[in-house]
Amino acid sequence: MILDKENMPTHIAIIMDGNRRWAKSRGLPAAIGHKKGAETLEKIVRHANKIGLKYITVYAFSTENWKRAEEEVKALMVLFQSYIDKYSKIADSENIKVKFIGDFTAFSERLQKGIQDCMDNTKNNTGVTFNIAMNYGGRNEIVNAVKQIAKEVQDGEISVEDITEHTISDNLYTKGMPDPDLLIRTSGEIRTSNFLPWQIVYSEFLFVDKNWPDFNEEDLDNAILEFQKRTRKFGAN
Repeated sequence: MILDKENMPTHIAIIMDGNRRWAKSRGLPAAIGHKKGAETLEKIVRHANKIGLKYITVYAFSTENWKRAEEEVKALMVLFQSYIDKYSKIADSENIKVKFIGDFTAFSERLQKGIQDCMDNTKNNTGVTFNIAMNYGGRNEIVNAVKQIAKEVQDGEISVEDITEHTISDNLYTKGMPDPDLLIRTSGEIRTSNFLPWQIVYSEFLFVDKNWPDFNEEDLDNAILEFQKRTRKFGAN
């Protein structure tokens, strides 16, 4: 498959939906679906790095996911811990820079340490920047940004007139990163589910009727090919 290297998206965001459906269709527990999804993610990020993407951001666990069954949430926390501990070494060996976005205070101290260690171990890598959104909610992110800006105004560091779109962007988890050019959601669902609401205002959307564990490298290439067929106007005629 030949991609137009002159028209590559810089940043792709992915809502990895369908792990539980994949497992249910095979008579397996949800935890197996999530494990298979993690394996798929590793392959997709490796491929993203190989083809020269600069940023890839995935929705791993939302602020709303705590409402799921206690057994499933516990299994996810165990999976996150083992995945992050293992993946830190893999990412470093493949020159992948790993970042986590979200509110980590709800996680165990051990998981928080694993997150920080993974970021520290890969911070100097120069390949794709791989953002993992964990305990992430887009509205919560914007609320936190507004609070930070309000405090700066209160402390006299900036005035109300100084506040621009850039001010808000600079107080989000994605500070310093370009907004996603392309948002992919798997499993056939057609919604954004509180994922990067500020950042995706001009993203191209692609909804794929395939559960995340079945998504593969060719699917990513096809998504990029679809992106390359589109004309982005950013509000212009």
